[in-house]
Parts: sequence; C-alpha cells; structure tokens
Amino acid sequence: MLHNLLCIFFAAFWTALIGTFGLLHALFARRSPRATWLATRVWSPALLWVGGVKLSVEGLENIPENQAVIFVSNHQSTADIPVLFSVLPLNVRFVAKHVLGYVPFLGWYLRLAGFILINRSDRKKAVQQLEHAAEQIRAGTSIVVFPEGTRSTTGEILPFKKGAFNLALKAGVPICPIAIEGSGRLMPKNSWNIRPGPVRVKVGPPLDISAFGEPLQLAEEIRRLIIQQHLELGGKGGASRLHPSQAASP
Repeated sequence: MLHNLLCIFFAAFWTALIGTFGLLHALFARRSPRATWLATRVWSPALLWVGGVKLSVEGLENIPENQAVIFVSNHQSTADIPVLFSVLPLNVRFVAKHVLGYVPFLGWYLRLAGFILINRSDRKKAVQQLEHAAEQIRAGTSIVVFPEGTRSTTGEILPFKKGAFNLALKAGVPICPIAIEGSGRLMPKNSWNIRPGPVRVKVGPPLDISAFGEPLQLAEEIRRLIIQQHLELGGKGGASRLHPSQAASP
C-alpha cells in the first residue's frame, strides 16, 4: 500500500512538474523532435524507475533510420506510454483520444507538440484528422498507435480497429509491429495496484505495405505479427484470425 501511494504521488507530482516545463518547451520547439525530449528522456525513465519496472527490449535494430514509420503496438496498461517513450526515437508522437486535447496543460502540450488527436465519435472529423496525420507522417514524424482502442484486461491481444491501417495506406509508410508483455501485471486496467516487475518489448522488422490494398487485410497481417512476437515474449497472444466483422471503424 505504501509503495502504491508513493508511486501515485510521485507520478502526479512528476507529471505536473515535467508537464509544465514540457508545455513551455513545446511553445518554442513546436513539432520538432525536441518537443518530446522531456517526455522521452526525463519523464518516462523516472516513472519506470519509481514503479520498479525492469525493462528489456529486443529488435531496436529494426527501427528504420531517417524514415518515418507507424509503430503499431498491443496495449495492456497506462504504463505502455512511458515504456514506449523510453524505447522509441525522439521524433515520435502518439495517437490519442481527442478529449485529452481539452485537458488543461496536458491538452495544450499535446496540441503544440503535434500529437494526433482523433475524434472517433464523429466519422467526418476522424477522416479529416487522419488526412492531417498522414501529411504529418509524410513530413517525417513517426507515430505510435494502439489499434485495440483500449487496454486488454486479460493479457490477450484484442481485435484491431482499422483507423491505424487507413492512416498507413494514406501516408504510404512502413509499419513496425511492437509487442509488449508484462505491463498489464505492473499496472492493470482500472486499478491503482502497482507491482514492480519485468516488462518486455519486442520491435519487429518494418512491413512494406505496398502489397496491401485495403486496411482490413493489413490489420490482420500486423495483428498476426504482433501475436507471434507476443508469444515469443511469453505472452498469451490472441485469436489467430480477425474476421472482418470484428474490425471496428477508426
């Protein structure tokens, strides 16, 4: 209990402190790689250290140099965000729910730093936001997407929403599949019970999407690759196939 309270207090304090400096930094850096420097090099490592995360990473050599990509990952915990911030290059942004853009300070930072906020409840706006995101990626910014749309409570990989794969086809850039295992035990969904322990990450080789003509086919292949990587990390994987009727809209 004491460990949980200390972790929660530190996370709130550290996020407020770094968030304030991050907002000021983003005012000047805007959408440059430097806009996320505090998040990747200061905020995330400290949170993982306090939470007792023993992070191990495979496949960093698979991250392309000097080319924007879309990183697609499974999602087990809120801790996945600082985990991936710590693992991936500086010039990366996350896709997030649009409502976060209205949160004072945090929302201002997300907008200034060029994070991609998607309104899934308004299809027309979502399409416009995906078009804008595709332009941002073509200009050299890599992004991270959690296509399950929510955190898995069982450790199994859920069906994928197709928005990330529409985006990949629009942007015309490769996809790097990422599997995360262990973060769900560290900080389960809907729980403040924080347990120190190992978190393993595996980055797969980038997939050339030119052979894929429609998003459902691409979603199924990326999901298959992530399930394979997840099993290699000791995870539960997921259902082997994703029927098209299971793939939700963006």
